[in-house]
Amino acid sequence: MKIGNRTFENYTYVMAIINLTPDSFWSASRHTADDVLFAVDRAVRQGASVIDLGAQSTRPGYGEVGAEEEIRRFEIPLRLVKERFDIPVSVDTYFSRSARAALELGADMINDVWGFRRDDKMAATVAEFKASACLMHNAETALSGDIWKPVIKFLNESADLAVAAGVDREKIILDGGIGFAKSREQNHELLNGYEKLSECGYPLLLGTSRKSMFGGVPEERLAPTLESTRLAVKKRVLFVRVHDVEENVRTIREAYDAIREGDK
Repeated sequence: MKIGNRTFENYTYVMAIINLTPDSFWSASRHTADDVLFAVDRAVRQGASVIDLGAQSTRPGYGEVGAEEEIRRFEIPLRLVKERFDIPVSVDTYFSRSARAALELGADMINDVWGFRRDDKMAATVAEFKASACLMHNAETALSGDIWKPVIKFLNESADLAVAAGVDREKIILDGGIGFAKSREQNHELLNGYEKLSECGYPLLLGTSRKSMFGGVPEERLAPTLESTRLAVKKRVLFVRVHDVEENVRTIREAYDAIREGDK
């Protein structure tokens, strides 16, 4: 797929989470305009391929802020990052107003946790700027019974919305939405069968980093996160969206080395 001036294929790449919120569940991921350049520089040096700026917490029980506050939070950091670094930048929002502001400032991708379904102007906005899109499955109420049919149906419909609005098919990636509208057991079922989402015809992004599906507290969830990253490599997932760049980059490299060794 294409994000900004880069093409990503035939590997598992790291998208680094840089939160611009005061309430994201993993405190180490929270940043402001004062330290965002340090955080991005560190992520780039550790091997991140894309930076994902988030100005809205989506942790369980979060309090939503509006587009105006999102823009206030990301405007200066996004401008600074685009001025200083040659790396694609994604902005995590489901408001078209925020997306427009981000794209005007040079963002390369919109990461929408509602898959273009929350704001009916989002698809056209992303298409207007010829930007990339990450479309995630979500739902107002928790899924029950079989998860695969509703998740795949949602993602197909979201991708169709994007393409109909004029978003380039080569600029779309899908996210199954682990941690959103799913029980712990359903999250594990989704993770273990993640390759099934490939039937939608688009590359996949996996977001499991330090999530509650692994139990315990966020500080204790790095090891299972890395296990899910190893699984992502086996399932040919294109991106993992993570807090811990260095550890995940190393895990991906080791997983590919193991695959190559097994092919000898």
